[in-house]
Amino acid sequence: MSPAGPRRPSAAPGAIRRLGEPRPAVVRASPDDGRPLTVDGEAVEGVVETWLLEDRWWTDRPMRRRMWEVVTARGRAVVVHRDLVDGRWWRSR
Repeated sequence: MSPAGPRRPSAAPGAIRRLGEPRPAVVRASPDDGRPLTVDGEAVEGVVETWLLEDRWWTDRPMRRRMWEVVTARGRAVVVHRDLVDGRWWRSR
């Protein structure tokens, strides 16, 4: 360890992202209720919960997201959301 503290591994510029920052996801959703059927090619076994998140409604950049916590066929807990302003899907976990 150096006097300045432990060394961090080097990474390519732009390779680091903030903890918990959503990343784009490929989601196939039910046409009936919008629930995710697959997330990034993996089948969804069940929905744990869903909720609506709204913020910044008073600005010119409102945030409206339909959040879904699901369990995949491999047993993974995944949180995805659909941006209700632009329609894109994102994965948080």
